[in-house]
Amino acid sequence: MPTKRNPLHLNALQLRTLTLLQELARLGEYSRPGDEPDSIVVRPPNPHGDHFHLGDAVVATRDASGFRNPAVWVALERKGLIRSLYPDGAILTPVGLGYDTGLRDRILHKSGH
Repeated sequence: MPTKRNPLHLNALQLRTLTLLQELARLGEYSRPGDEPDSIVVRPPNPHGDHFHLGDAVVATRDASGFRNPAVWVALERKGLIRSLYPDGAILTPVGLGYDTGLRDRILHKSGH
């Protein structure tokens, strides 16, 4: 039987926020290994204007509105995807790191600048 898409029933804002947290975990300037096995501590960037850069990708600030929404962090923590350090960052759990949001290609826009 195929794996169910979004088995934890995250809403759109939670999915976008988790996608961005996962991308931050891939970038050394925003992440470090956590104290717990297979966890990553991340800190969100400060967007400037209508976008910000994550590595070689550009992200619209509107897609990162969950970074400043404590309810999103509470929901992601309740579902075992992160341990919240709101508003300074999060610890992504192994479950959070591996959760397929299906949004990476939609909100991370590759740029040449």
